[in-house]
Amino acid sequence: MQEDFLHYLWKHKKIITTNLKTTTGELVTISKVGEHNQNAGPDFFNAQLKIGKQLWAGNLEIHIKSSDWYLHNHETDSNYDNVIIHVVWEHDTEIFRKDNTEIPTLELKHYVTQEALNNYQKLFNNTQKWINCENDFGSIDSFTISNWLERLYFERLERKANDISMVLEQSTNNWEAVLFKMLSKNFGLKVNGEAFGSIANSFDFSIIRKQQSKLLSLEALLYGQAELLEDDCQEPYYLALEKEYQFLKQKFSLSSQNITPLQFFRLRPPNFPTIRLSQLANLYYVHHNLFSRIIAAKTLEDFYNLFSVETSVFWETHYTFSKASKVSKKRLTKSFIDLLLINTIIPIKFSYAKQLGKPIGEEIVHLLRQIASEKNSIVNKFNSLKMVSKSALDSQALLQLKTEYCNKNKCLQCKVGNAVLNRN
Repeated sequence: MQEDFLHYLWKHKKIITTNLKTTTGELVTISKVGEHNQNAGPDFFNAQLKIGKQLWAGNLEIHIKSSDWYLHNHETDSNYDNVIIHVVWEHDTEIFRKDNTEIPTLELKHYVTQEALNNYQKLFNNTQKWINCENDFGSIDSFTISNWLERLYFERLERKANDISMVLEQSTNNWEAVLFKMLSKNFGLKVNGEAFGSIANSFDFSIIRKQQSKLLSLEALLYGQAELLEDDCQEPYYLALEKEYQFLKQKFSLSSQNITPLQFFRLRPPNFPTIRLSQLANLYYVHHNLFSRIIAAKTLEDFYNLFSVETSVFWETHYTFSKASKVSKKRLTKSFIDLLLINTIIPIKFSYAKQLGKPIGEEIVHLLRQIASEKNSIVNKFNSLKMVSKSALDSQALLQLKTEYCNKNKCLQCKVGNAVLNRN
């Protein structure tokens, strides 16, 4: 038995409410279950009950056993002075207020149906399953899942917004600098994300601003800080980069001391850091006010046009400085731009709108519904249970569901878990 289950039973009144009585035999009538408190203090605020002939308004505490009141030292905590009833699974001792009056106790085990207990045990006894509701997920109606996934997506977006707020504070409220740091990390993808992030953090964004009109300077800055200009290469382009970087290094007192090493191993050549850094440099060379352009963009086509950038000419015949390859334009693909939208651009737009107090939820939902679902092991597994991920909004929400609910056994706070528990 978990306290969370008792919270669920009380919150949703999943108990037999007729002839409810305290452990001393007083009749209990529930007018209002109260507001569920997820933070410190009593479990429910502002409950309204009739106990015997007396009407009560106040807080409510829930425990597995009555004695847990003393185990948690509530008798010495003033936050619990206004508790009007103690709801427990098993009553094993009386609980008293500071003035020695007894706090009424409701023992729930006498008012829960066997069916509710069976559903609860079935849900939480699947220890060998990928998720607790694995056998039931496919039979949950699509409307319930779709609404829950949209809520989960915005829950995930709020967490990202909090992370962005921290970066914004560290960047002295410079949104352009925040955008550059986040874009840099996402240009590195999973393998080189930390490395690209460390490059972006190794110098002040003002240097990008000052060198934005010179593509060679931007590339030299990024390649130099990435420690990619330390080989004995005689390519004219390489030598030009090396010379420019030495000038920038001295001018701005640059240091690459804390840069995370880049990885080439097991990457497809189009994802080599040499290519991605050139594309990033070209993006900032082409767009001098990228943040304002992103805020102004509304449609998916707007973003595809905005991020339609290539590498420098040298990289049309190379993937590394030392080895030539056949000619190919290396433009950012739509699938790569989709990843930037999902992981950087939309969270940035949401955070900025939130700061201004402007609702853009509908705009975000419309945009994400047009982007194809991501493909990864979590999304694929959910789709094998029930085809639920049809867009990027769904796939992002499923990641939130798995990591923040399924993995943490928070089925009682999950709409899918609730649907399983409510079955007759």
